[in-house]
Amino acid sequence: MVSAADWQDLITPGLEAWESLGDGIWRVTDEGTLVGYRRPTIDALFSESETITKQQFEDWFRVQSWLYTKQEYGEFDLHVEYWIRVPGNSGISIRDPTRAKFAIVQPADYEKTPAHNGYEVQINGSSGSRSPSGSLYTFVTATNGLQRDGEWNSFDIESRKDGIRIWVNGEIAAEHGGDPDRPKVGPIGLQLHDQFNFVMFRNIRIREVGPSP
Repeated sequence: MVSAADWQDLITPGLEAWESLGDGIWRVTDEGTLVGYRRPTIDALFSESETITKQQFEDWFRVQSWLYTKQEYGEFDLHVEYWIRVPGNSGISIRDPTRAKFAIVQPADYEKTPAHNGYEVQINGSSGSRSPSGSLYTFVTATNGLQRDGEWNSFDIESRKDGIRIWVNGEIAAEHGGDPDRPKVGPIGLQLHDQFNFVMFRNIRIREVGPSP
């Protein structure tokens, strides 16, 4: 039996368990809420030119930022509570060996982002979207209507060698047997999807059900 003591709280005031990748800003409030946001730098967009192309803007706008655990995990249960704006876009990465290195550069390589190396559990501001929160991006679309838009919601993610299961607010949203060609271990990542993204997390807890890799 797994006891309450086996759960590890991943949010600490100094975020000692994490590393920030990209230009995202991550802060923990006095109440223990992890806030992630971007602070766009106009000089980085325009540089010395007063005009830009649509493609230059898209490349700048869509570059991602991530917060990754320093530790890697094998089989585990993960509990996360999140708040996302409507509209808004974020995600939780698991088993990504690249640590988002292809997503935080400009232009990003969208064939090698975390969802294409490990797995990404989608966080979407609108529950009526084509890929609602709880979807295993590119693999399984979650059941619609489980998220409460504009409110705090919860994920429970079960990661095992033989599959992944995701609950949204206590109800099963998606499950998949896993891609045999993708890693069975890796870090956990939190996404800032674009230059104007804003997301909050709290009560991020993990318990390992097997030995660490």
